[in-house]
Amino acid sequence: MTDSDQRWYDEAAGPLVRLYAVTTGRAHVGSEQRLDLMTVIHALPDAGHDPVLSPEQAAILHLCRPRPHPVADIASDSGLPLAVVRVLLSDLLAMGLIRATPPVPPARLPDARILRKVIDGLRAL
Repeated sequence: MTDSDQRWYDEAAGPLVRLYAVTTGRAHVGSEQRLDLMTVIHALPDAGHDPVLSPEQAAILHLCRPRPHPVADIASDSGLPLAVVRVLLSDLLAMGLIRATPPVPPARLPDARILRKVIDGLRAL
């Protein structure tokens, strides 16, 4: 076996790119907005094909274009680690290509007693 034959990946794996190259060495999110797992990402309609975007950022935009996706689903569907997806999303947010909608905190959700009364009232009709 020659040195060129000793690869730990195969042809189906495609080109090998280190994750720090995808995020240009950054490991932390640069935006002020916190992107937790349930933050919903919306691709803005005017977010066209930008030649400055990395292939991973373009794939994220393509994924979010038909319908919004939570950060956790984007990480799962893209096959990238969550930390990498957060960095890429913060870049897209800074470029104005996406909008992030944070989840509703539990304290702002309606009280369960009120919902139970509404359900009981609807059943009484």
